[in-house]
Formats: sequence, structure tokens, C-alpha cells
Amino acid sequence: MQYTYGALFLVSLILMPTYFFQMRKKQQGELWLFILFVSIAIVNLGYTLTAFSKTVKFALFANKITYLGQVMTPLCMFMIVSKLCGYTYKKWVTGVLLGAAAVMFAIICTTGYLDWYYTDATIETIAGSTVLRKEYGVLHPTNLIYVISYFIAMIAVFFISLKKKKIASQKQACIIIAIVVGNIGFWCIQKVIPWEFELLSVMYPISAFAFLGVWLMLQDYVHKNDVPKYTQAEKEDLTVQITAMTMEAKLAKVLTFVKEEAPLSMREREILEMVIAGKKRKEIADELHLSENTVKTYTRTLYGKLNISCREELYELLLQNNG
Repeated sequence: MQYTYGALFLVSLILMPTYFFQMRKKQQGELWLFILFVSIAIVNLGYTLTAFSKTVKFALFANKITYLGQVMTPLCMFMIVSKLCGYTYKKWVTGVLLGAAAVMFAIICTTGYLDWYYTDATIETIAGSTVLRKEYGVLHPTNLIYVISYFIAMIAVFFISLKKKKIASQKQACIIIAIVVGNIGFWCIQKVIPWEFELLSVMYPISAFAFLGVWLMLQDYVHKNDVPKYTQAEKEDLTVQITAMTMEAKLAKVLTFVKEEAPLSMREREILEMVIAGKKRKEIADELHLSENTVKTYTRTLYGKLNISCREELYELLLQNNG
């Protein structure tokens, strides 16, 4: 069994270069996705070290390593699900969530010094693998509350987003809810049915791969936000209305949709002005002495910050409250 954990740890390590390779191809990464991959690797490292432990002291140390990854995993999943569902949070919200994770891990770290989380611990060898047997303390339910709270939050965000039609496609929606429900199911099985093997060591890497797949899908289809599709006649009408506005007015209007925590760079503002002026990608590339692929990357990032996916949606922003 310990070699199975070791193999899963190696799989978890492979996730990180896979992430970088895929994000390099798409030229747009996501911090929480990367932290999720790191957290899963830490969890499986902890499981592996526990399985090879020879003393209770080392097994408890390995158990703390496992929990270091486990307190971050639901937080990362929640942030990724939120972003996939079209929601972002202010920095103070992220700070509070990170603080809660730190408090949870601090409680776990009392093990071996206080009897708050575990009152006692012993080790047992089963099929050549070390298993840590624990007697739970008064604060052990805090971890249960911590994990369940994130599961409830993820489900709530998903259904609110589904109701508001902020998810890009039904396929994406199905994958997101399958990941969340799958994790809940495996977690419940682990809690209800006595099982020596940690099922989450398998479920976590599967979830990470699934999240990566959904994230790559998202790069090709940004959230719709109920922006209507346009006929050719409507596009021509939009062009006429946009032409009547001054460039200063256009820029000022679009910039009102940029969030303070994700301001446009100088290069993105230059490209925004050229896109508003109706210039094609090749024209922009020639004028700025950039490759078309670089311009494409800047444009994708720019559209992401505006939460749009095409020029027509940019024009829609310009015309909001103008009619």
C-alpha cells in the first residue's frame, strides 16, 4: 500500500509540469490552480511518509504534512469553482479564507503537544504499510466543519451561477458539478466506511486534472454574462453608433468596467484603443512591432479583465446606458 501512495505522489508531481506546459500553450495561467496542484502533491507526500513511518512521532509529523495540503485543497477548489462560475472576490475575502486555513492548520499542529485535536495516537502495520490510529480530541470536529463549509459554498456558487447563466456551456457546468459531487462522495465514503486506504489520495489528482481541463475550455470560451448574439445588420448598426463617439469617450467608458484589483497595463491600453478603433490583429502587430500571437495574447488577457470574449461584446460595453 505504501508503494501505491508513492506512485500517487509521483503522479501529483507530474501535475505541476503538466500545468505549466498547458498554460504556456494557452499563455494564461491561474494561481489557485497551481496552488491546488502543489497542495495535492503535499497531501500525497504526507500519505506516503505516513505509510513508511517507523515511529509514532514521525507518523504524526507526516500527518501534519498531509493536513498542510488538505487545509489548502478545499480553499483552492472553492476559488477555482468560483472563477469558473464567473465570480471573483476582493482581497480581504481571500485574506479571511487564508486566515481560516492558517487557524485550522495551527489547531492540527497542536498534536503531540496538546490533546485538542488528537488525545492519543499509535501506529499499526497492515500489509507492510503503517497506519496511524488516532483518538480524537474536542477540536477535531472543526476540520469537519471546515471541509463541509467549503463543499456547501461550492455548491451554492455553482447553482447561483447556473441560475444567472454565468457559466459558459452546459458541458462545463456538468464537469464542474461532477468534480464537486465526486469529492463530496469520496470524502463521505472515507468518513462512513472503515477503509485503510485514503481514497482522497486518488480523488484529488483526478479533480486537479478535471479542473485543468475545464480551465483550458474556459480560455476558449469566456463567460457569456447574458451578452446577446448579433446578426450582421446589428453589427453594422453597432459600428455606426460606436463611430459617432470620440476616442476619449470610448476609452473612458470601457475603463469603467475594469476592476481595481486587475488594472490594464500600458500595452493593454494601447491595444484596447486600437481594437476600439477597428484595427485588425495584423495591423496592431505591425504598428506595435509585435507578433500576431503576442497581440492575440494581450487581447485575450484584456478581454478577460473586461469579462468579455469578442469585439461585439466590447461594443456592447461602449453602448451600455447610451441608448
